[in-house]
Amino acid sequence: MSEQLDRLLRIMARLRDPERGCEWDTAQNFTTIAPYTIEEAYEVADAIERSDMADLEGELGDLLFQVVFHARMAEEAGHFTFKDVAKNIADKMEARHPHIFGNEGGVMEESRWEDLKAAEREEAGARGALDGVALALPALLRAQKLQRRAARHGFDWPDVTGPRAKVLEEIEELKEASDGEIEEEAGDFLFAAVNLVRAYGVDAEGALRAANTKFERRFRAMEELAGGDFSDRNLDAQEELWQEVKRREKAAL
Repeated sequence: MSEQLDRLLRIMARLRDPERGCEWDTAQNFTTIAPYTIEEAYEVADAIERSDMADLEGELGDLLFQVVFHARMAEEAGHFTFKDVAKNIADKMEARHPHIFGNEGGVMEESRWEDLKAAEREEAGARGALDGVALALPALLRAQKLQRRAARHGFDWPDVTGPRAKVLEEIEELKEASDGEIEEEAGDFLFAAVNLVRAYGVDAEGALRAANTKFERRFRAMEELAGGDFSDRNLDAQEELWQEVKRREKAAL
């Protein structure tokens, strides 16, 4: 394994060589590479979602290459090396698992895990409860993380009644919004919806991903039932197809 990792690091160094490297690779910087890093992470998730282990192997390699790419650029600028990256995460994992690598024993409770992460953020200079929630996260996931972080400091409803009422309130405000207010009110509604889902103990990101998958499956089934003229049918006819697809899914259970 070390041999192949060393080989990958040598390949990256050659690609970034100012004189003998690839013109595309040498022209990149952290900002230009970041979108590719995010894309590769999503492709890893997609392979997992499809249970495609052969594809997952390749996508994990692509994601590892992104780590190597960033580390190489950092080394060139004198910031840190790939070895530093590996040491940093190794140290972090040992520190976050004192019941495995330390002398605490027992089982790691979620509250203890969060306390350890909070201590890390404080040591790194965090000044507020919401520091460290990455701006580049997908908006839905970031909303959920912000809410969870706030809840750890007591800013949360005791049960689903409060967030349920808030969703209804935001629906009314969205309905009454002017053209200049509608985007803000739409955002407030979505934020409230995430909070309600969280109150039920459901992961909002995972739930929406599942809903997307279900909609895509059903829509494709409608197109197949329509036999090529789906777009030519009116909404009532399309709704009939939708209900038929749902009936077939239920019958197949």
